[in-house]
Amino acid sequence: MTRLRILLDNGHGKETPGKRSPVWGDGTQLFEYEFNRDIVHRIARMLAHKGITFDIIVPGLADTPLSQRASLVNHICAVNGKANCLLVSVHANAGGGTGWEVWTSRGQTQADDYAEIFYRHAERAFPEWRMRSDTTDGDHDKEADFAILAKTACPAVLTENFFMDTEKDCRFIMSEAGRDRIARMHFDAILECVEHFEKATR
Repeated sequence: MTRLRILLDNGHGKETPGKRSPVWGDGTQLFEYEFNRDIVHRIARMLAHKGITFDIIVPGLADTPLSQRASLVNHICAVNGKANCLLVSVHANAGGGTGWEVWTSRGQTQADDYAEIFYRHAERAFPEWRMRSDTTDGDHDKEADFAILAKTACPAVLTENFFMDTEKDCRFIMSEAGRDRIARMHFDAILECVEHFEKATR
């Protein structure tokens, strides 16, 4: 088992209002809670096969309040050491754009190094898609005071995996092939994060 513990967060819940795509012309619709959980479970299966220690923060379908999610994360950090944990929160984006992006809390922290690893893997995994970034501070992550990033003790990254309200993006993340690629990208990035952690803590 690895010394770096991966904490997987599938954003939102079944009853969260608004977190869904439009109903497309063929009657299909994406619900973000389902997408997030499917990707997290795919990642978890690969992590288990590789022997990487992980927790799924919210295993059920109900929407767990952000304060409770942060509390669950911080309890695990208290037991294992906050520097020995990495939180990965998986989402689908909205707002009419396109492409992929990664977020951290504000300021320069250990999470920025992990986010850069995720960005590089996404860039390689999705060469046909736009990579969305903010390079004003010298790296590619975007920064915000999202509760799951700012109120958790350990390094935390939040991935926004394409736009559910843009039909091309949504078709991709509804597809089996798209989901396989997204889950594999996260898994490969986590493997490098584990390697990065091991080298830094020898």
